[in-house]
Amino acid sequence: MSHVGVGPRAVVRSAAFLTAGALAVTVLTGCGGADEAGKPLAGQDIAEATRDRVADGGTLRWAVDAVPDTLNTFQADADPATTTVAQATLPSMYRLDATGRPQRNADYLESAKVVETEPKQVVLYKLNQQAVWSDGREIGAADFAAQWRALSGKDSAYWTARNAGYDRIEKVERGANDLEVKVTFSRPYADWRSLFSPLYPKDVMGSPDSFNDGARRKLKVSAGPFKVKEVDRKEKDVVLTRNPRWWGQPAKLDKIVLHAVPRDKRADALADGTVDLAAIDPADARRITGAAQGNAGPLHGPGTGRTEAEALRAWGTAHGFGKETADSESGRKKLRKAMAEWHMREQQLRGFEVRKSFEPAYTQLALNGSEGPLADERVRRAVARALDRKELAELVLKPLGLPAVPVGSHLALSGQAAYADNSGALGDQDTGEAQALLADAGWVPGGPVEEQKKTEKAAGGKGKKADDGNDGDESEGGDDGTYIVGEDDKAPRETVRDADEASDGQDARDGQDQKPSGRHGEDGGRHLAQDGLHGGAPGAYAPKGTAAPAGAGPRALAKDGKALSLKFVVPSGSGSESLRAVADRIAKMLDRVGIRTEITKVADDSYFKDHIAAGQYDLALYSWPASAFPATDARPIYAKPVPAADGSLTVEQNYTRVGTDQVDQLFDQAIGTLDEDEARDLIRKADSRIWAAAGSIPLYQRPELTAARKDLVNAGAFGFRTPVYEDMGFLKKGAKVSASPTKG
Repeated sequence: MSHVGVGPRAVVRSAAFLTAGALAVTVLTGCGGADEAGKPLAGQDIAEATRDRVADGGTLRWAVDAVPDTLNTFQADADPATTTVAQATLPSMYRLDATGRPQRNADYLESAKVVETEPKQVVLYKLNQQAVWSDGREIGAADFAAQWRALSGKDSAYWTARNAGYDRIEKVERGANDLEVKVTFSRPYADWRSLFSPLYPKDVMGSPDSFNDGARRKLKVSAGPFKVKEVDRKEKDVVLTRNPRWWGQPAKLDKIVLHAVPRDKRADALADGTVDLAAIDPADARRITGAAQGNAGPLHGPGTGRTEAEALRAWGTAHGFGKETADSESGRKKLRKAMAEWHMREQQLRGFEVRKSFEPAYTQLALNGSEGPLADERVRRAVARALDRKELAELVLKPLGLPAVPVGSHLALSGQAAYADNSGALGDQDTGEAQALLADAGWVPGGPVEEQKKTEKAAGGKGKKADDGNDGDESEGGDDGTYIVGEDDKAPRETVRDADEASDGQDARDGQDQKPSGRHGEDGGRHLAQDGLHGGAPGAYAPKGTAAPAGAGPRALAKDGKALSLKFVVPSGSGSESLRAVADRIAKMLDRVGIRTEITKVADDSYFKDHIAAGQYDLALYSWPASAFPATDARPIYAKPVPAADGSLTVEQNYTRVGTDQVDQLFDQAIGTLDEDEARDLIRKADSRIWAAAGSIPLYQRPELTAARKDLVNAGAFGFRTPVYEDMGFLKKGAKVSASPTKG
């Protein structure tokens, strides 16, 4: 749960001290009451249209981040494009509905249910009798058995990224006939619906060689509305065409082309007709909305109040040309040409609209509890109590017109069955309580501070220098670019301005996928992502020496001769403006309780690998995707780290290094019960204890912004629901979409 991504599922105490476990108990007494899941904060926005209004034929050109390195979603280097291909071309026994809950996929499955619980759990699948692979062979028990053997973890020759659930299967066998598959489990498994989605043919899963290499570049056999025609790395395309053996509703489109386009090039790709559908950043969303409203009108002449020279100078400055360019005739000629091309692109963008919802993922503040001040639970809880999560949600979501509601669970999102707001286990923003917690932990204002060497690292910052990964630009990090919020006479002047502007209407991008999630990934199939990697915010960080604003926070806290200062890492790439604005606002909140924050920008490609996963940070912002199966998918994220033989910690996906035995036990109980109500309550109890431990603080659900051709229907911001690829297409001439987007 972007540095958010997986395919189908595709991370305090006061003076009256309470431990995490003790505090949570009082909050959990009502777990068996009314359902607290609520509704999704926003529904799909896909320009929904019934199939009779959709034209037959056409090609949908869909922007993706990269051509996938593999078409096997169960390999560690699978990415979101891998998932898209799998969803369009392979069977899934279950798919997610608008509330993020699994529903039987009738195209493949007539029924599936637990038919025995004693002495072993047995699930009987009855397959759709029309379901066949593209080579004409029936989908059956042999495919289920091959996938189980490949993913069970018993044969190390298979280079699998995960085996959760498959390791609990004892055997897979044919039922009473060829359309029945009988799966027997060695141990009870609550999340059995998570298995066999996607399902690969036995040709892929049948041997280590075919699994490891056979489906990386090709998918010869498929069983969806589309099939893979080719992967063209030179043209950066994955081409999907109609599957002639598909038995369901025929695909409206002839072809879907997944075309790799960098985020910062997508608006231009839309304008020149390279793509019809693309996830975009808020800056591009504003540009497209402005073009649709006719905001690309004349910049000079009657009614504008500006001469051509003034307009050229202003436009050139805004678009990266130096002011002096407009001082010469040759420069003005260059500007006129560039402006004309820009106006043409703006006109072309009028054929697109922005569709918006929420991704099934949330952004969190991670607190590294492995060492330094944050190893003390009281300090972590103080950080949490200093935060106004509502204000942070509004900073990102209000400018986008999306509900600014803080996320109340680590394990589910509003609308999902396991969701409940358990943040009360930690408490709301309370400056006095935060200060009391810090005092209880021994951090006092104005205490003696030993002289620190300039090269000393922050508490969580072993290994990497502050400016590491910033391409040699000292202003992006390091001694000349890093600032410490609240340090005596040294505070960020520009930070306050940028964050305030963002809250007053600046759209912000919350994260792009960098590491695949879902049912794949070395880390157990979850998708970790840093937020917003495209389109920078110049001037977001003031140089050292900038005067502190009036009314700065309390005096610096110190303990044992050391000041309380936390290393806060953020990505430096373009598109991370909102993430950096959130970090700035958090730093201001912490400063009010005496916690100083050293914000360091690091290169995008090292943000996760060298900092988050390596534990080289105190504070960081990144996202986790929500899962319909939290007992399986979330356990590695919150599992208590285990010491390894060499003295290191085995953390699985728990990059905060904060875990408890209680949480582990609750996950184990939830995954081993077949009572759905009991499993849900156990997950909610686990979440309360995760809140109380304060290793990570959920902030807000990630916005989903998609640019789409106005006549493209049944595609856009999908929210929770799995896309229905056979219904995507272009409106018939004269037809109209439904009156409103599908609501969750």
